[in-house]
Order: sequence, then structure tokens, then C-alpha cells
Amino acid sequence: MNIAVFFILFFFVISVLIGIRAKKGKSMNLEQWTVGGRGMGALLIFLLSAGEMYSTFTFLGASGSAYGDGGSIFSIVTYGCLATVISYWTFPAIWRYAKKHKLVSQSDFFIKKYQSPYLGVLVAVIGVIACTCYLVLQLKGLGYIVSATSYGSITSTAAIWIGAIGVTIFVMVSGIHGAAQTSILKDFLILGVIVFLGVYFPIHYYGGFQPMYEAIENAKPNFTVLPEQGMSVSWYISTVVLSSIGFYMWPHTFPTIFASSSEKALRKNAILMPMYQLILLFAFFVGFAAILQTPGLKGAEADLILLQLSKQDFDPWFVGLIGGAGVLAALVPSSMLLMSISTLLANNVYRVFTPSATDTQIAKLVRYLVPLISLVGVYLTFIGGNTLFSLTLIAYNFVTQLAPAFFASLMRKNFVTKHGAFAGIITGGVLVSIMELGNIKIGQLFPYLPQAIKDLNVGIIALFVNIVVLVVVSVMTKTNTHKDNEVFETTIVEHKVLIQKESNR
Repeated sequence: MNIAVFFILFFFVISVLIGIRAKKGKSMNLEQWTVGGRGMGALLIFLLSAGEMYSTFTFLGASGSAYGDGGSIFSIVTYGCLATVISYWTFPAIWRYAKKHKLVSQSDFFIKKYQSPYLGVLVAVIGVIACTCYLVLQLKGLGYIVSATSYGSITSTAAIWIGAIGVTIFVMVSGIHGAAQTSILKDFLILGVIVFLGVYFPIHYYGGFQPMYEAIENAKPNFTVLPEQGMSVSWYISTVVLSSIGFYMWPHTFPTIFASSSEKALRKNAILMPMYQLILLFAFFVGFAAILQTPGLKGAEADLILLQLSKQDFDPWFVGLIGGAGVLAALVPSSMLLMSISTLLANNVYRVFTPSATDTQIAKLVRYLVPLISLVGVYLTFIGGNTLFSLTLIAYNFVTQLAPAFFASLMRKNFVTKHGAFAGIITGGVLVSIMELGNIKIGQLFPYLPQAIKDLNVGIIALFVNIVVLVVVSVMTKTNTHKDNEVFETTIVEHKVLIQKESNR
């Protein structure tokens, strides 16, 4: 066993043990398992939020996209910062409502706001598809990272199986507590590794950041500048707007909000999180440094550029350290994804069609589903190809289409009905999916439009159609909804009166 394998296995074992030990002193009922008893402070919420967002993409996609796409990559940092600004105002409101009504999932939030279990089922199904695809991407990334940094001693297949088994064990045992405790080690390790590499490679190969960009500009003029067509300024702006709106629409972000001990902790998290975005910049620097050192890489080869440069320049022990950080980068978000999928299936799908199920039964089912979901994730990881990537695009676009109904629900007087929310989500999701899968651009449909409009992200168009449909259907169904709510409220009042009469007897 070489030293790199030792470091990789060491950090894997430590992370699993930390995850299991996080259960100590806690009874794992549904609320404790999913949202940590709503008692996590600002530091844990910050580390857990970062643990969800900064995954294997930090090691693979970030540097690979900088290598291949140039200046457009900075859109990620931009929309990430804007999303945290939005979270400063929205998260406290979500937390208050969730605490009052004992919510444990994103679907619960929609169910309660719109008094519609079947809208909750739709949101849950969308969430399951999206999170499953994201879980598969994490497992694939784990396989790439471990195989590369172990110098082939651990195959990608073995790494995926071992990682899936490890994360399944500590998720079943400790739930969100395991993810939170593991994220502490993961965030500090990634911070050290990525910042070091992002500083080292530009200085090592070029003598500094300015000489690096000057060399790139001489070899590839305007490579870091947005082009006039394609990924142009209008594409950049529309992508930033769309992604910042949908950034926190992923189901596995909601348990982190619900787990907070206070509104203040969430506001502190929103203030600190933009600084964490700086980590991605250092990953970008690695990709830019590689442009002239290893030219001509495409696709998956470009995604592995950080690992390739590291193996060229460092001793195996340090490469193993990078591999260990990569393992943690996959395990923490995977744990949150497994939790979210199992909670949505048990609490927001099974419970709707089996109303007699008790909280204790749901709590058991949620945990028993984890190994099954993990096996499905491993299976899809091995068979997934371009079709899976297409499914991921659909999933992300569908998740973003939840935003109009979600933000409307935060208004004091929400005019949106459950029918309008349902129609808007379906319409927007189907439209953007057809355009993405068919690779249909706005310019193809309307060739005479100005270039700035042609380059708009198609998701923005779908989101606009979503809002129009949502508003129209809501206006058309508003009267019926009022009647339904009156019946619902009357039933509740009558139920309370009966209870009072029984108690008086």
C-alpha cells in the first residue's frame, strides 16, 4: 500500500467514525434525525451549508470549467454571492414558519403553505429526481478522485462502493448530526488544500498571478473575456439571475435551514457565506494555470486537470492528502442528499397515500430507506452516461421552477393558489427541459431577434412562462380556493368545539 492510499483511507475512516459518534447522547426521532432538533448554532450551520455546496465540483468541475470556458466560469461566484444575499431575508422567515409547524422537509413547506398534500407530492418527486442525479454525480466524482490520487491502487468501482457503504452507515445512525460533524473536518481540509494549490501553481509555473494572465492573454487573446455571442454578457446576466433565484431550491438545503437554533444564526451564515465563495476562485486559478501547461484537453480530461497537475508536481503523500479531501467533499453532500431523498419518499409520498402511518413508523421508514437509495445511486452511477447528464439538466431546471411559487408563499398576502403553483411548476419545467434536451436555442426559434436576446439562458424564458401561467391560473381559481379554505377552517373550528365538549363532559 503506497502512502497516498494510506492518507485516503485514513480520512475516509475518520469521517465515518466522526459521523457515527455524532449520535452520542441523542435519541434519533424524526425531528432529531432530519433537522437536528432545531438546535444547531451559527458555526455548525455555516459549515453544513458550505459542506452541501462545495462538493466534488470544487476538485473537478471548477478547475476544469476554468480551463475550458474562460471568463464565463466567474458566473458561479457571482450567483453564489447573490443567492446568500437572498438567503439573508428569506431564511429567517422559512425558519420561523418551519419551527411553528414542525416541518422537516422542503415538501412540508409547500404542503403547509398551499394546503395541498398533492402539490407536496409533486415537489417531493421533483426533489427525489434532482437529488438522486446529484448523488450520482457525487459518487462518480468520488470514483475519479480516489482512483487518480491512489495512482490506480483503488479502482473507481471500489471507491464508489466503499464510499457509499461508509456514508450509508453514518447517515442511518446519526442523520444530520453526522453530516454536520463531518463537515467540520471536510471544510478545513478543503480550505487548506484548494487555497494552497490555487496559490502554488500560478507562482510555480508563471511567477505570479499577473504573469499567468498575461501569458494566457498572449497565447489566447480574450480567453478570460466574455464573447460577443454565446456565453455573452446577456447570457452571463440571465444565468446569474436564474441561478441565484434557484440556488437554494434544492431539497437538501431546507433541512439545514430548519436545523438552525435561531434566526440570528441564519443571518450570520448569510453574512459569512460569500467569503467562502473565494475558495472557488483558487480552484479557478488551478484551471487557468494549466491552460498553457497541458493544452488541448477536452471533456472529462479537463475535469481531472487539478489532480493531474498535483500528481506531476507533488510527492505521493500530498497527493493522498488531496485525495482524502476529495473523499470528504463527496461524503458530506452525499449524506445530506441521502437524508433528503429518504425523508421526501417516506414523509411526503408514502404518508400521503398511507395516512394511517404514525410518526414512529415514518421515522423508522426514513432510516430503512437510506441503504436502498444508496444502492440505487450506486447502480445509476455505473450505468449512467449522457442520458444521466441530460436527466441532471432536467432536474436542475425543474428545481429552479419551484422558485416562483416558493417566493410567492413568503408574501403576507399570497395570491397564488395551489392550482396556480402546480400549473406554473409543470409548465416551466417541461418547457425548459424540452429546450435543453433538444438543444433548442432562442436564436433558432426567433432568428431575427437581437443577439443579446438570443443569448439569454433558456431557463429565464421558462421561468417567465412559469410566472405567467402561475398568475393566470391563480386568478382563475382564486374563488374556489377561498371556498376550500373556508371549508377547511370551518372543519378545524368544529373539531375544536367537539374536543372542548368532550373535555367538559
